[in-house]
Amino acid sequence: MAFLISWKLKEGCVVMKKRIISSIVLILLIMIPTVVFGAEEEINDATKMAINTVWTLVAAFLVFFMQAGFAMVETGLTRSKNAGNIIMKNLMDFAIGSLAFFAVGFGIMFGVDKFGLFGTSGFFGTSSMEHLGLGIPIEAFMIFQTVFAATAATIVSGAMAERTKFSAYIIYSAVITLIIYPIVGHWIWGGGWLSEMGFIDFAGSTVVHSVGGWAALVGAAIIGPRLGKYNKDGKPNAIPGHSITLAALGVFILWFGWFGFNPGSSLAGTDMSIGMIAMTTNLSAAAGAFVVLVITWIRYGKPDVSMTLNGALAGLVGITAGCASVSMIGSIFIGIISGFVVVFSIEFIEKVLKVDDPVGAIGVHGFCGAVGTLCVGLFATEGGLFYGGGFQLLGVQAIGVGAVGAWVFGTTFILFKTLKATIGLRVHKEHEDTGLDISEHGSEAYGDFIVKSTDTILT
Repeated sequence: MAFLISWKLKEGCVVMKKRIISSIVLILLIMIPTVVFGAEEEINDATKMAINTVWTLVAAFLVFFMQAGFAMVETGLTRSKNAGNIIMKNLMDFAIGSLAFFAVGFGIMFGVDKFGLFGTSGFFGTSSMEHLGLGIPIEAFMIFQTVFAATAATIVSGAMAERTKFSAYIIYSAVITLIIYPIVGHWIWGGGWLSEMGFIDFAGSTVVHSVGGWAALVGAAIIGPRLGKYNKDGKPNAIPGHSITLAALGVFILWFGWFGFNPGSSLAGTDMSIGMIAMTTNLSAAAGAFVVLVITWIRYGKPDVSMTLNGALAGLVGITAGCASVSMIGSIFIGIISGFVVVFSIEFIEKVLKVDDPVGAIGVHGFCGAVGTLCVGLFATEGGLFYGGGFQLLGVQAIGVGAVGAWVFGTTFILFKTLKATIGLRVHKEHEDTGLDISEHGSEAYGDFIVKSTDTILT
């Protein structure tokens, strides 16, 4: 009997232990998913921010490299006696632009909104800008926006090349990054009135390129054409650049950098749409280059190299507004349209307006930027006219293009006229003839390069 009782007690203890163990296991099974998934969510958030931050920084560095592209395009399409001056202007665009945008421009562009017109916080990096709701550190966002501001400023350099005072250009570069560009940026990207209307400019066909293009048109018109550009009867003369090789290198650099410009504007390496954005960007550029090749071949009898290079840039500028909103087929059509626009706008600017633009910056950035922005209203898969969206989006896009054009024309007119009336906008005739490298900087870009006349006999 005692043995039986002892056995029963042992059996009861075993059962109790099993129940306790089972209960513990059950509790753990209930808790583990919560713990694991919670930790996973925390890790994923941190990883997501890290990926997005790195992606944004890499994109910013690609856009920064576009400064080299602009410098090469502008240098190649102008004369060798001004190469150093062009390099200096592009360098100062980024250096001065970085300081001006950090101090004032960034706050105007992205600070707390006032009346839908401008920002009122974040000057000198003094605000965390929590109202933006960024998924990346503010510093990463700031450097990305800084390189965009510098891009807008440097567009003017080519259009006013070979006859602009360096001191006047520096003042212009500071002013556009301080206030002219940031105001437009706030309207569209900073929560201003155009963004409230539903205006779409994903990566800056209007914000960046049209701002620079319209400023270039005003500046080039006020400063006047280069010596020898027009005959007394108004017929334009070609003034060839000194290196089509440098110009082509610049275009390839710009095309490469545009993969940071457009996909990078997502600010998210975890955004699966960046692949589509890269494709629309590339297809539009390719279509623009090919169409210009065909147009110039038919129009001029031979395919024009410099114009075809500008055709690639035209496609890139045109697609920048709608790169995230249109299909791949739509991007090809935008590139085709941009190709036609750039050829005929450059001819119109030179022959009708009598404005001397050595590199075609006005046509590429101003006209194609505006047309590309309008094309969003046609080709956007959500809201576009060709996709059953009616005229509403197209109307909003047109309002935005017109408003930005009016702002830039007005402010830059005042700026360039003021510079012309005070310190002077244009170099002296003899300095222009000698070249700005010597007159403005005291050195030659090609110091060891000897140009020989065509009748020199080499032995």
